[in-house]
Parts: sequence; structure tokens; C-alpha cells
Amino acid sequence: MNSLKIPFSKYESSREAHSNVSDSLDGEDINQVEELEKEFASYVGAEYALATSHGTSSLHLAMLALDLKRGDKVVCSVNAHPNVPEVVRHFDAEPVFIDIDADSYNINLDKLEVYLEENKNKKLKAVIITHLAGATVDLDRVYKMAKEYKVKIVEDASDAYGATYNGEKIGSTGADIVCFNFSSHLKKNICNGGMLVTNDDEIMERARLLTNHAVVRDEDALTYIYDVVDIGNDYSMSELNAAYIRSVVEDRDSGIKRQQAIAALYSKELDDVDHITVPDMQNAEHPFSLYIIKIDKNRDSFAVELRNVGIGTGLHYIPLHLLSYYKSKYMLRVNDYPVALRAYQQVLSLPIYANMSDADVQTVIKNIKKIAKTRV
Repeated sequence: MNSLKIPFSKYESSREAHSNVSDSLDGEDINQVEELEKEFASYVGAEYALATSHGTSSLHLAMLALDLKRGDKVVCSVNAHPNVPEVVRHFDAEPVFIDIDADSYNINLDKLEVYLEENKNKKLKAVIITHLAGATVDLDRVYKMAKEYKVKIVEDASDAYGATYNGEKIGSTGADIVCFNFSSHLKKNICNGGMLVTNDDEIMERARLLTNHAVVRDEDALTYIYDVVDIGNDYSMSELNAAYIRSVVEDRDSGIKRQQAIAALYSKELDDVDHITVPDMQNAEHPFSLYIIKIDKNRDSFAVELRNVGIGTGLHYIPLHLLSYYKSKYMLRVNDYPVALRAYQQVLSLPIYANMSDADVQTVIKNIKKIAKTRV
């Protein structure tokens, strides 16, 4: 059990969740996974949605669906969860890291374009775009680059389900594949699950084949007769997870509104606090799946003091080039990505979730103000 009074994240339980899970446990004739896939595709406005056991499964399956091979290159932000380059390395392909924008902490599109221009036809396969905290990059520009440089776009929407870009839900804006995670890094839910979304018939056909060991059956044959036609894996979501997640998706839009209200309260109260920088509130579409502040000195001691009063925090992320595997594998230096390095030294994610009370928000604010006064 989490002993913190105000944990960094907290799962939500609704009457609908209990009802759906009970239906599964009672053996009701409802295919929860199929229902979730249909409902999710409708919710984000995509042609196809494929439920997976976890968000990482969705990303890994995306690489399979794109037929990633040894020596291929996949470009991503240096400020991403380790599962992003990890799924690339599993194919003995090469992740390429790009520094970030100083304000959004997302991939810097100017630097991305320079890299794509300078590395044409060098086995570039795809770009993975992570929407950190649910804040989107200029996707029109990204899709334009994809056409010009002939690369696939995979969006890591772990923080962005329910988020919009120019009024359209992420998952329907033009990527080749979008991967969602219902239990993302540091914000663990009670159920795991991911979703792979696409409008491409061939990608979905291949993904569906590979999600269950590439097993095929003749519909007219006995059910235990099967063949295997490729190398797949088991990426499937359980019925119980699907039953719970269906209710989470149903409540997502109202949840985002609550997160935006909490973010507005944080920003109003913390805007003038010494040593604290709050995020830009100008983007009305920002879902604030994370609320990330900057602390100009001693970030870790600040987090420890918050923990000591029962308040959990997160860090998004330790830049990938600082992690031992990638640092040694690609001989990366600490200063190779200076913007991400500087952000890493200062950023701190505060608790923000739909069932967080106003009293809890005010407790976080009060303690941040109190601790900030001790900084010199």
C-alpha cells in the first residue's frame, strides 16, 4: 500500500468499472476486449484499434507491424521513457536521440528536421513522437516531414489518450500508428493495458496476426487445428483488464477537464513563488496528464521534503543518454543533449489526477510554498 497522504497517482474506481468487471467474473456473454476496441476506435476517431497487454506491448507490436529489421534507424526524443528505445533495440535496430524543446520538453522539431535532412536514405524507418504530459508537438509539420523524408510516424500517446490536436483526438490526426498506455510510467493503474491505433489496413492486418503468435485457423476446421505463419508473440489484453479500462475510457473527457482545472489552480497559486517555474497555460488543448514544474536549485532535496510530508512526486524523465546501457552502447557524453540535461536537473512532476480533491491540491500548494521559502 502507498503510505503517502497524497500519492503521485491514484487509480479510479467507478460504478461502471465494478459492473463491467462483475460481468466478466460472472461469465456474461460479452467480449470485453472486442467491445473496448470498438469503443476506443470510435472515441479517438480511428478506423482500427487493437488492445494489447500493456503500452510497451503496443509499441513493440508497432515495430513488428512496420517490419523493423536489424540496422534500421528509429528517431525519438532523448526525453522519453526507456520503453521507447528498448522496443527498437529488441530488433537490433538503432534508436537515434534528438534533444528537446526547452518549454514543452518534447522533441525539438527543428533538430529533428536537420537530422532527417542530413541522413536521407540511411535506413531511416520511423520517428516515434512522444506527447509528454499529453502536450502535442506541431503534428502538421511532423506529417509533412514524414512525407518528405519517407519515414513512418509512430506516436507514443501514453499521456495523451483523450488529448486533442486542432480539435481532433490523438489517434485520428494522421500518424501511421498511435500507441496508448492505460498504466503509464509512474502513474500505475490497477489494470495494465495498451492500445494500437491505425487507419492503415495492412498495418492492422499484420498487427492482428502477430498479436497471438501469428496463429491462423481455418474457420471450418476443428478449433484445435492451427498453423503459424510468422514470428509473433502474445500481446493480448485480458478480459478483466478490458472490462475495467472500458469504464476508464468512458470517463476520460471529464477526467481531462478536472486535470485542467487542477493545473489552472496550481499555476495560479505557484506562479509568483520564488525558485518555481510553472508550465505554460496558453495551450487550451493541453490535457495536463502531468503537471511539470521547474525548481531552480536542489530539485531532489525539494522532492524529499515533499515526500517527508506525505506528498508523492515524479520525474519525466531521466534523459536516455544518461542511462548506462545507451551511454555505453553509443558512447554518448553527458553534454550531447544540453537542453534535456538542463531540464532533467530541474523538472518535477506534481500529483494530478481526476479524483484528487481540492483540499489535496491546496495541501500540495501550501507545502511547496513553505519549502520554497527555505531555498536561498
